[in-house]
Amino acid sequence: MRTIKETGEAALAAKRELARLSAADKNNILLKCAAALRQNADAVIAANTADTENAKAAGIKPSLTDRLRLDVSRINAMAEGLEQVAALPEPTGEIFDMKTLPNGLVVGKKRVPMGVIGIIYEARPNVTSDAFGLCIKAGSAVILRGGKEAINSNKTTISIFREVIKGEGVNPDIVQLIEDTSRESATAMMKMNGYIDVLIPRGGAGLIRSVVQNATVPVIETGVGNCHVFVDKSAKLEDAVNIIVNAKAQRPSVCNAAETLLVHGDIAAEFLPAAAKALREKNVELRCDSEAAAYVGECVPATEEDWATEYLDYILAVKVVGGIDEAIDHIARYSTGHSEAIVSEDYTNCKRFTDEVDSAAVYVNASTRFTDGNEFGFGAEIGISTQKLHARGPMGLRELTTTKYIIYGNGQIRK
Repeated sequence: MRTIKETGEAALAAKRELARLSAADKNNILLKCAAALRQNADAVIAANTADTENAKAAGIKPSLTDRLRLDVSRINAMAEGLEQVAALPEPTGEIFDMKTLPNGLVVGKKRVPMGVIGIIYEARPNVTSDAFGLCIKAGSAVILRGGKEAINSNKTTISIFREVIKGEGVNPDIVQLIEDTSRESATAMMKMNGYIDVLIPRGGAGLIRSVVQNATVPVIETGVGNCHVFVDKSAKLEDAVNIIVNAKAQRPSVCNAAETLLVHGDIAAEFLPAAAKALREKNVELRCDSEAAAYVGECVPATEEDWATEYLDYILAVKVVGGIDEAIDHIARYSTGHSEAIVSEDYTNCKRFTDEVDSAAVYVNASTRFTDGNEFGFGAEIGISTQKLHARGPMGLRELTTTKYIIYGNGQIRK
């Protein structure tokens, strides 16, 4: 097993080789890795079965175990993600913003790879495939450090990819997995200055906070999703029920699932009983303020903590508000800046919501569950950025590149 320093040195050597590959070469690697994933699905599932059994024995809750689980369908989705990334336009090499200065110099920008990208993530083995595909397509070597819950799945998947890469005559160190899942290895990765150009954490609030607070390498903050759906008084109620059920219960363990439902008081008596019935049919527990409880019936009294919680589970906080002002104020106070939705037929309120809600994705009459690189047409994503520097929202290929200036002259010297 390599040390962190040896891993970094190997990535630096591999990134230079990767930078020399053509777009066709990179796409060929991705397509062959997709095929190899499908061909080796049984091996991946066997490794994943060991991970899920260990997770159950450790008492990890079912909604998080679902994130960990792989089956043939999910492995096919991972392979399809690689194929979709291969089909996307080449993100590097573009030259733009060219201009000629008065002194004759021609100045422009060129889109180039980051170099080496580090990803720290938790119990989602599909991230292993997504991160690999996007980083390689974007021309950057990648160092992956997954959580202990998925270590067998990750090792098997990366082994498959490295065998393919080696078979193509390319340095397999363009992708590496840190197999040490201790806290010490994560801390060491956060301080790989001189090796890692950018570090991206994917996981829960604790992981992201730890990386942001402790890393000395540049970090793109991703993903904690305390997401809201506001049902305005002009909403089509059937649409509103469908949207909140989908946003909460379609897959509650992901960061774009809704955690709080805000309902305009003028329609609460009509809307909330129907919404509560539909949500209970999906086994969603409701935690309500006193006014919502009067319409919902049996529920858990909401506390201040509920408004600030990303449940990642079949739990939804519910609050009745006086109107759009209170809804926007509530979101401003408790949101993590991920995804928010308004269900409304009032153009002015919809515009106010999109103008004033300061999140990476703001929806009108649609579920928050669409905040996803694949759903946005980017292919697979590296994560959902909730910060505002360089990248925000679903991070696709373009967000994994940087630029440099290219200057053409004909003998100019500065006076």
